[in-house]
Amino acid sequence: MADLKITLIKSAAHRLPKQRAIVKSLGLGRVSSSVVKPNNEATRGAIFHIAHLVNVEEVK
Repeated sequence: MADLKITLIKSAAHRLPKQRAIVKSLGLGRVSSSVVKPNNEATRGAIFHIAHLVNVEEVK
């Protein structure tokens, strides 16, 4: 499977503590920061909870 490039497009400030923790655990610090993570169930589950804050692309 291809990896996922996750970009934070909206701030996690003033969000639920669980959502802020997920953003931090993915390694996203500031708006427009990006990380590449493996496309597995754990990553997709985390993205599901913060889908309104991030943009996700497949990279090879």
